[in-house]
Amino acid sequence: MLDELLGRAELKARIAELEDERDALAGRLEGESERRAEAARARQEAEAEVNRLEDRITELEDRVERLSGDDDSLDFRGTEDLRGDRLREVLSRLDSLSTDEEGALTAAVSDDRSLPSAAESAFGGRAPLVRRAAPCVALTDDAGVVSVALSPPRQPDDFDRWSDGFDLDPVWFHPTETTAVALVRGDLFALGRYEDGDLEFVEGFESDVKSAHSKGGFSQGRFERIREGQIDDHIDRCHEALDEFLGGGSGAGERAGDDADLVVLGERTVLGEFRDRAALTATVDASGDPETALTEASREFWTTRLYRL
Repeated sequence: MLDELLGRAELKARIAELEDERDALAGRLEGESERRAEAARARQEAEAEVNRLEDRITELEDRVERLSGDDDSLDFRGTEDLRGDRLREVLSRLDSLSTDEEGALTAAVSDDRSLPSAAESAFGGRAPLVRRAAPCVALTDDAGVVSVALSPPRQPDDFDRWSDGFDLDPVWFHPTETTAVALVRGDLFALGRYEDGDLEFVEGFESDVKSAHSKGGFSQGRFERIREGQIDDHIDRCHEALDEFLGGGSGAGERAGDDADLVVLGERTVLGEFRDRAALTATVDASGDPETALTEASREFWTTRLYRL
C-alpha cells in the first residue's frame, strides 16, 4: 500500500524487468564466447590438418619424381628401332666389346621398380633413364664408353652381371630355327615358320565375320550373338590349323613338331584364347591379306628398341 502510494512498486517492477534482460544478455554473451572458442579450436584443427596434408602431398610428389626420373634436363641421347641387318650390326658391335674382368655390366630390368643396385650404381645420375626404358637390357662399362638400353622382343628374366664383355643372347632378339609365328585376328589367321632367318608363309585364311550392324533386319542383341558365334567358329578353325601344323597333319605343310617355339601375335581381344599353347604372345596392328599381314606383324614384333642413355 505504502509502495504504491510512494510510486515504488512501479520502479521495483521495472528493476525486475531490467535484471531479467541483463541475465538474458549475460547468457547470450557467454554462449557467444563459447561458440567463438569452439570455432577457434575448429579453425586451428583444420589448419593443422591442411598443413599435414600439404606435407604429405609434397612427400609423395618427391617420391613420384624420384621413381619416375621426371627431370626435364634428363633425357635419352637418342632412340632407334633396330631390325634386320641394322640390328645384327649393332649387336655385333656390342658383342665385340672386351674389357678387364668384371668391366662390363649387363642388367635385365623387367620394370621400373626392379632396378638392380649394380645398375643403380653403374649408371648413377642416368639410372632413371634405365627405369624409363624398362623392360629392357641395360649395358654399360666401367669406363663409360657404352651406355645403352635395348628393349628386345623377348625380355629375359631379371639379372645383373659384371663380366669381361656384354652377355647378350641372340634368342632375345631373333627367331630360331624352331620358331613358328601365327597371326590371329577375329576374322583372319596366318601361319609361318622361320628357315635360315627368313619367314616362310605356311597357310592362312579369312572368315566371314559380320563387322557392322545395319539399321534394318534383326536387333542389335541378335546381331552381337551371331557375330560372337562367327568369331568362336573362326577361333576353332585357328586352333585346328595349329593342331595340324604342330601335330603333323598334312593340310598345313611340313610338321613343326612338339618342340616348336610358337609365337602368337594379333588382336588383344582374341590373344587370350592362345596363351596356353604359345611360348609368347604380343599385340600387333597388321592389315592386308593373310600373308601380307603376317609379314607386317612379324616385322613389328622382331624389332628391338635402342635407347642411348
